[in-house]
Amino acid sequence: MHFALIAGEASGDLLGGALIPALRARFPGARFSGVTGPRMRAAGCETIASIDRLSVMGIAEVLPKLPDLFRLRAELVDRLSADRPDVVIGIDAPDFNLGLERGLRERGLATVHLVSPTVWAWRQGRVKTIARSADLVLCLFPFEPKFYEGHGVRAEYVGHPLAEELAEPLSQAEARRALGVLANGPCLAVLPGSRGGELAKLAVPFAQTAALLAARLPGLSIVTPIAKPGLRPAMERAIAECAPGLDWKLVDGHSREAMRAADVVLLASGTATLECLLLDRPMVVGYRLAGFTAFLLQTLGMLKIRNVSLPNLLAAEAVVPEFLQQHLQPSAMADALQALLTDAAARDRQLSRFAAVRSELRRNAAQASAQAIAELIAAR
Repeated sequence: MHFALIAGEASGDLLGGALIPALRARFPGARFSGVTGPRMRAAGCETIASIDRLSVMGIAEVLPKLPDLFRLRAELVDRLSADRPDVVIGIDAPDFNLGLERGLRERGLATVHLVSPTVWAWRQGRVKTIARSADLVLCLFPFEPKFYEGHGVRAEYVGHPLAEELAEPLSQAEARRALGVLANGPCLAVLPGSRGGELAKLAVPFAQTAALLAARLPGLSIVTPIAKPGLRPAMERAIAECAPGLDWKLVDGHSREAMRAADVVLLASGTATLECLLLDRPMVVGYRLAGFTAFLLQTLGMLKIRNVSLPNLLAAEAVVPEFLQQHLQPSAMADALQALLTDAAARDRQLSRFAAVRSELRRNAAQASAQAIAELIAAR
C-alpha cells in the first residue's frame, strides 16, 4: 500500500504524525510520502516537499506566494498521478488541498480530507467543492458531520488525536523544572503564533500586555516557546522595546511544556488553543489579521460565527476571552489574564467547560481515521 499525505502547516504535521502509525498497524509494510513536517518525517513519511512552502494564511498574506503554491500543486498532481498511491490524504490546508484532491480524484485516485474546512463558519459554498474533491471527510469536531448531511459528502467524526496524546501531560512542577522556570510565584505563558506574519502583528501587543500584568503582580515569570529559530529575533525585539527587565524566558519549541508550566496563557487563535484546553490551562486569546483580510471578512459577511477560538466553538459558549482586531488592547487583555489568576470562580468556570470538551474529543482519533480509510479502500 502507498499513502500520500499532504500537510499544510504545523498542526497538520501533528495530525499526520499520529495517523501514519495507525495506518501502518493496519497495513504493515505500507509506504508513506508527501508534504511533510518533522512529526511526519519521524513517523517514516518520505518528503516530497516541506510544509514550509504551504504555511501561510489569510488573503493579503497569501497573494505573494500564489505563484509558488500553484507551481507546487501542479508538481504534486503530476507526480502523484504517475505514482498512483492507493489513497491521497489532504490534511487541513483546504485552499490548497481541495484543488489538489479534485485534480487527483478526476484521475481516478481515492481522496480523503482530514480536518473539515470551516464551512460551518465562513464560505459555506465551499461544500460543493468538497463534494467534488473528497471521497471522505474526516471531522475532528462533533458538530461538523451534521453540516454535510444532504450535500452528498461522506463525513465521519473521528475525534481529535491530540485529546489522546495530551491525556497524561507533565505536571506543572515537572514542566517548570524542565524549562528552568521558577517553581514559586505566578507564571504566564505567551504564545504569539508559529508564523512570521502572526508574530509581526502580535509580538508587540502581547509584550505590552505582559508588562502591564507584571506591574500588577510582582514576582510574575513569563515563558515563550519559539516555534522556529527565525522567529526569535522579532520576539526579542518586542520584549526589549515593551517589557525590558522582566523575568521572561524564551525556549526553542516545547510549547506544551510552556503552557503546562504556566498558571495562565496568552496566545494566538489557532490549534494551540485546543492544546491549551487539553492541557487544562486557563487562557486568553488574541488575534489580528491583515487589514485587507479583515475588511473582506467583515464587510462581505463571510464570517458566520461570533467566536473564533476553538475552545469557544467546542464549548458552544464564550468561555475564553477573545480580543480580535481593534479590540486587541493590552490593558483589556491584562485585565482578563489578571482575573484568571486571581479569581478562582472565573478560573473554575473555564476549566469545568474544558473538562467536558476533553471527554467528548477522546475517541481514539488516529485509529478511527485509519478504520474509516480502510473501509474506503475496501469499498473501492
